[in-house]
Amino acid sequence: MMAWLYVISNQRLTRYPLEVVAGQLEGIDFFQLREKELPANELYRLACKLKKVLPPTTKFLINDRVDIALAVQADGVHLGQTSLPVDVARRLLGPGKLVGVSVHDLAEAQRAASAGADYLLFGHVFPTESKKGLPPRGLIALGEVARKVGIPVIALGGITPERVRLCLEAGASGVAVMSGIMAAESPREAVLKFRQALNPE
Repeated sequence: MMAWLYVISNQRLTRYPLEVVAGQLEGIDFFQLREKELPANELYRLACKLKKVLPPTTKFLINDRVDIALAVQADGVHLGQTSLPVDVARRLLGPGKLVGVSVHDLAEAQRAASAGADYLLFGHVFPTESKKGLPPRGLIALGEVARKVGIPVIALGGITPERVRLCLEAGASGVAVMSGIMAAESPREAVLKFRQALNPE
């Protein structure tokens, strides 16, 4: 299986409108719209724009908001620990949609997997600016979660192209990136670097 590249949005990090960035992301597998501060009407309008410009093979996920995911016919939702339960989100979304969950330890990972999540985001694996002062979970914890749940685990937090191989060797099915692509001068080139690290020739 090809390793996954999962991109998480953050308008505050990018120098371009988000729809311009999204149009440069050829080669990513998942795109999560995660603009928590936006009111529903703005989030809906932004999601509509992104859906038009994202590469056709990219799975488009909405963070937390099942209503917005339904409204724009997204590919699924990504849930946190304080979101709707996995089974409720799945029931609302209907068949064929993806439900992912953010987890931080083995207990959370096992709960999410047994509740029927399709994949997990596990982090933060390395030190990262977005979690200043919080110690990273590390590669050993990532490996334990990847071994003990029967669904794909995607590594998150402080991921650079140079750290990709370490995550895959620990057992991750792919990596999730926010600032490494959102803050890049050329998101297109940043995607290429991550893609090459994930699937070297």
